[in-house]
Amino acid sequence: MIYTVTLNPSLDYTMKLEGFQPGRLNRALSEQLSPGGKGINVSLVLANLGCPSVALGFLAGFTGKEIEKRLQEQGIRTEFLFLKDGMSRINVKLLEQAAEPIAGQIEEAAVTGGKKRGAREETEINGNGPTVALSEVQQLLTRLDRLQAEDFLVLAGSVPSGLPDTMYQDICGRLQGSGVRIVVDAAGDLLKRVLPYHPFLIKPNQQELGELFGVSLQTREEVLPYAKRLQELGAVNVLVSLGGEGAVWGGRHCL
Repeated sequence: MIYTVTLNPSLDYTMKLEGFQPGRLNRALSEQLSPGGKGINVSLVLANLGCPSVALGFLAGFTGKEIEKRLQEQGIRTEFLFLKDGMSRINVKLLEQAAEPIAGQIEEAAVTGGKKRGAREETEINGNGPTVALSEVQQLLTRLDRLQAEDFLVLAGSVPSGLPDTMYQDICGRLQGSGVRIVVDAAGDLLKRVLPYHPFLIKPNQQELGELFGVSLQTREEVLPYAKRLQELGAVNVLVSLGGEGAVWGGRHCL
């Protein structure tokens, strides 16, 4: 079984607008509510592929109930822990369809490297989410103890306030030797600290990989040696996403 952990899920409220004007009344062309968070996104993709998974993590308040309801409506099995206080965060996404560009603006954008009018721009406002108590963390860890050898555990996304940035490291250490294959999609110290536990797969993007080593990576060729470095530091398999340019895979095992 595949288990996904989202420690700070969100209810994403997406609005499409035309000609957004800050400080004035704007009316949306359309609106959409959807559950969000990296681990949740993995479960949603797996569901679309016909592959079952169990979504774990923390939810709170009326927004948490809505997140769970919408996931269950899409056939995803949920085993979230509901917190006593607070509410799961709401992330607002504004998708602006600007007016069509004129010739001069296209030329200016090409010269300066700026965004031309007519391009679709997205503005995001992310909530903080609830505070998680250590006693509630222990409940999640106890649930993870029930995973079995050959299960997959996906740890993805940020850590909410109240939790240490060793959270993923602590989970990896707790499950070491259990045979559970751990996948980590995180950035910075969250990712770096799991490497000694030999995660089955890690998935930084191009920018996150560069930040880990204090370099700027622009091309696929520049990414390759640093992906190999992550393997040398402990990762079994490494997948580096390159946006529109695809991805770089480095690994000793394939599924």
